[in-house]
Amino acid sequence: MIDELQVIPIEVMHGNLPVTAYRIQDFAYLTDVKSISEIEKNKLKNLEVLVVNALRIDEHPTHFNLNEALKFVEEIKPKKTYFTHISHKLGFHNEVSKILPENVYLAFDGLKIVV
Repeated sequence: MIDELQVIPIEVMHGNLPVTAYRIQDFAYLTDVKSISEIEKNKLKNLEVLVVNALRIDEHPTHFNLNEALKFVEEIKPKKTYFTHISHKLGFHNEVSKILPENVYLAFDGLKIVV
């Protein structure tokens, strides 16, 4: 707890390395994710906003690629999702945005999210 604010740590795997992501109220921030256990996924129910990595199109040993990130979003079902920790190998912002499902967006420098 930080004052009245509950912060829930979520363990995710960055390849073989455990790292900590966070849920703060109805917002969760997960980068450097390649996998996550079912127990930890349960901490992500009923999110307003999820921020998660989608590094590139091709497979990567330590990060979700686009298909893995989309599958994760489909499973978690947040109201909105922003992909972050993306590389130039994902493609041009406008082109990738066209193929994303409704309520899934690419994050960008200077983005402000209000929950």
